[in-house]
Amino acid sequence: MDQAETLATRPAAAKRPTARYPFEGLVKLRARLVPSHILGEIMSKQWIDSAVPATFMVLVIGLFLIVAPGFFTGANISDGGRQLGEFGLVALGMMVVIMGGGIDLSVGSIFALGNFTALALTNLFDWPVAAVLPCVVLICAFAGLINGVLIGYFRLRAFLTTLVSLITIRALVDVLLLEFAVDISAGFYDSAIWDFAGAGDVLGLPTSFVVLVVVAIAIHLFLSRTRLGWHVMAVGGSRRSAHNVGISVRRTVCGTYVLSGALAGLAAFLYAARLGNGGSYPGAGMEIFALTAVIVGGTSLGGGRGSVAKALMGSIIVLMINLGVVQMGLQSGAGQLVLGLILLLAIAIDVRFIRNREKILSRLYMSPTYFSLPEAPDAEQPASSYALNDQLGDVSLIGLGKLDGAEDVIFDAQDNLYCGDRLGNIVRFDGPDYQEGKVFAHIGGHPLGLAFDRAGVLYVCVGGMGLYRVHPDGRAEKATDQTNRSAFSIIDDSRMRLADDLDIAPDGRVFFSEATTRYDMETWPADALESRGSGRIVCYDPAKNTTRTILRKLVFPNGVCVEPGGQSLLFAESWACRVSRYWFAGPKEGQVERVIENLPGYPDNVNRASDGNYWMALMGMRSPALDLALRMPDFRRRMALEVAPDEWLYPNINAGCIVKFTADGKVLETLWDRHAENHPMITSMREHKGALYLGGILNNRIGKHVLKDADPNWTAGASYWGQR
Repeated sequence: MDQAETLATRPAAAKRPTARYPFEGLVKLRARLVPSHILGEIMSKQWIDSAVPATFMVLVIGLFLIVAPGFFTGANISDGGRQLGEFGLVALGMMVVIMGGGIDLSVGSIFALGNFTALALTNLFDWPVAAVLPCVVLICAFAGLINGVLIGYFRLRAFLTTLVSLITIRALVDVLLLEFAVDISAGFYDSAIWDFAGAGDVLGLPTSFVVLVVVAIAIHLFLSRTRLGWHVMAVGGSRRSAHNVGISVRRTVCGTYVLSGALAGLAAFLYAARLGNGGSYPGAGMEIFALTAVIVGGTSLGGGRGSVAKALMGSIIVLMINLGVVQMGLQSGAGQLVLGLILLLAIAIDVRFIRNREKILSRLYMSPTYFSLPEAPDAEQPASSYALNDQLGDVSLIGLGKLDGAEDVIFDAQDNLYCGDRLGNIVRFDGPDYQEGKVFAHIGGHPLGLAFDRAGVLYVCVGGMGLYRVHPDGRAEKATDQTNRSAFSIIDDSRMRLADDLDIAPDGRVFFSEATTRYDMETWPADALESRGSGRIVCYDPAKNTTRTILRKLVFPNGVCVEPGGQSLLFAESWACRVSRYWFAGPKEGQVERVIENLPGYPDNVNRASDGNYWMALMGMRSPALDLALRMPDFRRRMALEVAPDEWLYPNINAGCIVKFTADGKVLETLWDRHAENHPMITSMREHKGALYLGGILNNRIGKHVLKDADPNWTAGASYWGQR
């Protein structure tokens, strides 16, 4: 039961459906007790990709705890931390290259070159450590630069180019070792800093591990918070698209190889300080280990997706397996065999799971719940408050064929008419004839609800973008696009997905509805199938520049209208077919009351009328089939999985009407376009100087209906702010 219903007073006149299908009570109980939407929301999280390597890492740790209990001794952990610091740096470099859409098979040879350079500069030439470190990093970065120029600027294939580099650099190192290996082995380098880099610790943590943590944080910030980092992911995702938006693809690709070489050089410096090994095997096979670590960690081979955390988890897995195989005394080559099998498994997971994640998510995310509506009023009966008529059959049309999706309409103090369109524009028709429309402001997204404040600033709800305001000179700016996050929400509901309608209180606070936190402008009809109650009412205070949610768990909240008393507002819930009142000030502050419990259709915008009552748009009519299906969540789930979306059982939104009602919920009259010729879908209406102006999110026009007994001088601006 949602928050609004908990606080509401329910009129006794509302009739509930009497016919029940078998086990409906159990279905209702299950929907109430089992949060079936949680799995889909978990699958939609970005970190779900990290769950696979994290689980694998835990399994590997558990396996070695069982089969090699002596593996996790203090000495082994310390030595493993030093090796992880060195290997992790190489893996991070490989990760950045792969995220940029490449691959670097030369990291092992570059690592060997860096190791030789560090030992030669220390043991042969007695350079200070402060000069050795940058020299080693620069030489290895230069090797990466050669790869980057050949691959990025000359567009050679990354696999073949880095394979050639692997062979060439390894051959160069072997030649140098033949000449200098004996002298390096005979040399002795006495430096406290050198010893600290190889065998020291910081607060009990190995030096190389601390360096890895610092570098990992820096690379994470680089990828997630800097323009160059975003360029790397964009290039890896689609080089053509990145080029089309102005990103220098060649320079970005080249930079990833330079960074990979530099990190391999840093790792080689730490390795040389730790072991002082001038042999030919340092770095041998490291490219396979690093590639395995990155892929096992979940970085996509196709580029564009990955993270530092994934690369580090993959590094831990690979290093533990490699060390564990040695600890268990298996024959030489067993570690490589195990890693090869793991790499094959990781590639299979990348292809089958990661690439099909969206398909899996599409089958899990939609999670209909049980929702029961009262029996719908029969508009076919002449005695019904909603009896059919054709009073909207003679409306005049404004902007016919020149508009697309004018969801809401509004007037300024100078009688100019405004609406939004599907292109993200605010269009103005100058009064009094409203013949030609022109773009007043461009916001983007799809402008929905509109409201003027006391100073003549136009506030706009923009689907997918949040709440915006447009100044009288046409300058648009964001007011807010986020609110306080729910304490127990799995998805990040702090961001606005579907800000819908709004109104402004006398103190300047803006109250607006967000129809759903689970879907957006492209998929909002799916919320009708769920009827889960994921909408909310949000309050933005421009004086304090604060935003907070005041009501949650509403069933597609839509129209919002502040009552003249300035202490409460009316809001409509479309799929629940009801209108409620929320008290935001006064003695009833915080309470919710039902105003209209049961409507024949789906309510949309609500606005004031000149006689003190209210106008409300019904954007479509209910159907018995959907009303019944709302009580059958399993049926709706199967329909969503097995039937094409254009054949789903959607709400009937191709015929609507306008309802006039009092503050206590009494329906006074209805206005229908019975044959759905002028306005097949009505999402808003605005009374202005004796006429109703009609908007529709699927229409290509604005309608004008002359009211017979309305005040010809009444305007909404005067009602709110005393303007004429």
